[in-house]
Amino acid sequence: MSWRDSVSQSAQDDLDRLLGEALPFAQKMLAKNGEFFPYAIALAADGTARMVAAYEGSENPPSTELLTMLFDGLRDQSSDLRGAAIVSDVRIKDPDSDAIRVEVEHIEGAAMAVVLPYRIQKKLLGRDVTYGEMRALSAERRIWPGPATS
Repeated sequence: MSWRDSVSQSAQDDLDRLLGEALPFAQKMLAKNGEFFPYAIALAADGTARMVAAYEGSENPPSTELLTMLFDGLRDQSSDLRGAAIVSDVRIKDPDSDAIRVEVEHIEGAAMAVVLPYRIQKKLLGRDVTYGEMRALSAERRIWPGPATS
């Protein structure tokens, strides 16, 4: 059974939209800077999407602290949201690679993570980023209570 079988068409559309809005910024930052700090896309109850960042006071904050701040902040706002995507730069084992991790969640209960492996090759002028195959994983943290889906 797919996660799509457990939520409405509207929730499916919201999750697809969140993933579609979350990835391009990470890809842009990888091409420009070779890395990025965690951030989120929050989908308000009225359908308005906005980018959310966390700041803990330093120039090079630990990503784990920023992720905790993002999840806590979205959890605090959850009554005003219908979905969210949290994006981070991670290292995965299979394949051994860096990856963009996007955890998407909807108020209807669907929650999953996707990883998009990447490799960066530095060029004389800039970077060349190549991407592997995106795959779904189980969500690790939750904004709304409920069972995770994949």
